[in-house]
Amino acid sequence: MSLILDAGALIAIEKTNRDVVALIKQELLQGRSPITHGGVVGQAWRGGTGRQVQLARLLPALDIAALDETLGRTAGILLGRSRTSDVIDAALVLLAEDGDLLLTSDPHDLEPLAASAGLHLDIVPV
Repeated sequence: MSLILDAGALIAIEKTNRDVVALIKQELLQGRSPITHGGVVGQAWRGGTGRQVQLARLLPALDIAALDETLGRTAGILLGRSRTSDVIDAALVLLAEDGDLLLTSDPHDLEPLAASAGLHLDIVPV
């Protein structure tokens, strides 16, 4: 099982959400890096100062995939299949595997994408 983080989860880190911090800490203690992609980082990142200091400290511990041409094309196919339009969400779902835990502030946006991708994910609102 992997822990997948959307922008809402990264923002929850900034707000020191205890549940999110605990899940990430548990993942790191298990020797696994939580997963996200560069587009998600772009949604949350505003410079790393002030409240973002905690996020700045966390980013090096994450497995941050590139939102490259291959992932972009595959995300586009998933968007067509799911009849949705958020490429950042689609690319995030494509990083997941069956049984993964996905932390999100938008569970209703990610559920149809996971279903269209044929994935069984535990989508947890933050």
